Amino acid sequence: MIINQKPEERLDDLQIKGYKILQNPGRFCFGMDAVLLSAFADVKKNERALDLGTGTGILPILLHAKYKGQHYTGLEIQPESADMARRSVAYNSLEDKIDIVTGDIKEAAEQFGPASFDVITTNPPYMIGEHGLKNEKEALYIARHEALCTLDDVLAQSAKVLKVKGRFYMVHRPFRLPEIMTKMCNYGLEPKRMRLVYPYVDKEPNMVLIEGRKGGNPRMTVEAPLIVYEKDGSYTQELLKLYAGE
Repeated sequence: MIINQKPEERLDDLQIKGYKILQNPGRFCFGMDAVLLSAFADVKKNERALDLGTGTGILPILLHAKYKGQHYTGLEIQPESADMARRSVAYNSLEDKIDIVTGDIKEAAEQFGPASFDVITTNPPYMIGEHGLKNEKEALYIARHEALCTLDDVLAQSAKVLKVKGRFYMVHRPFRLPEIMTKMCNYGLEPKRMRLVYPYVDKEPNMVLIEGRKGGNPRMTVEAPLIVYEKDGSYTQELLKLYAGE
């Protein structure tokens, strides 16, 4: 049974455990970056995870499907997206495992309290924001540009709400790697693991997956590249396995 699905919304099959998610094509729909982040992250038994800027709740739902974490929370500033996320959680009967909170990333520590999570995931806006919303579709602009929160906001609040030795997982764009690494260290989120994602084997990477640890020691592992497409445009076998949750 669909939970209050609106005419402009669609119900997408996540191809894992029968879970589905409401999406509005006129707003921001989740992409491959969220799926890859859910595969790169890890939430262990009895751990609590927070997804900053959860959108329509894709990461908490995927993380619950893949890991044995105790509880998942999604924080989203746009009320319409948060509402869709809550209805998707209800559709999948996950209300006891996933909470969706409407709120500002910049106030996460005030909202949840210090050292309250073991894991943080985030798929933040990639582009540097400009004053004023330039895109006529405001929801899309907010999702893609640092209009309402910056990389500093995400890292500062993550450092506050993570427990000591807690893990931070983020997907971002490689062109900002120098800034990302410098700021993660500045906020005490030591980079521990990184993986670059390439659309094709002979193209430049267009995504980077990063794990940091609050109060971790300085040593980072760089994993083998992840290639998305074969030369004929079909998905690589590794990519298909990640989508299937293997």
